[in-house]
Amino acid sequence: MALFNRKSTATPSTPATVAVDPALAALTGEYAIDPAHSSIGFTVRHAMVTNVRGSFGEHEGSLTLDGADPRKSAASIDVKIASVDTGISDRDGHLVSGDFFDAEKFPLMTFRSTQAEQLGGDTYRITGDLTIKDVTRPLAIDLEFNGSATDVYGNERVGFEGSADILRSDWGLTWNAALETGGVMVSDKVKLNFDISAIKAAPQA
Repeated sequence: MALFNRKSTATPSTPATVAVDPALAALTGEYAIDPAHSSIGFTVRHAMVTNVRGSFGEHEGSLTLDGADPRKSAASIDVKIASVDTGISDRDGHLVSGDFFDAEKFPLMTFRSTQAEQLGGDTYRITGDLTIKDVTRPLAIDLEFNGSATDVYGNERVGFEGSADILRSDWGLTWNAALETGGVMVSDKVKLNFDISAIKAAPQA
């Protein structure tokens, strides 16, 4: 089901209206991202022949969902750079060093949305500002709405998954090494991956 507004069924002789599914309207509200059941990661080509995958174990964020008007929806995410995990400690140490993220000086990667839109069906695009190493550039993330549910603890949850491609050099991540056979050690292109579970906040009294 689509999370936001449905297409109007109005005829030319009647005013255009937006039909809103009550079940979708009920999802409107503020949500906190559940880090224990969410993943923010990346995939990057290594040595021109294979992919290295990693994730950030510590992150927090919030979603504002509007079941009637997607333009009023928003997202905010803070990621702790030092929590990067690729499965190899030496590589993780290199990533947080000055060659890459320089986590001691720039401890957070942040995303603040500026626009939301429905692309069709359960697919949405969140556009916003991604900041890495004090460099802020626009980023569009395509997300699929996976649905909503009430868990065994009574929490109302929504789920999204999606991805976005970036060039790391656009954010000042330029370290590389040339290969004897041609090419470079680390691709400039990086795929960011998002698998988000968020819990609806209780209404304020």
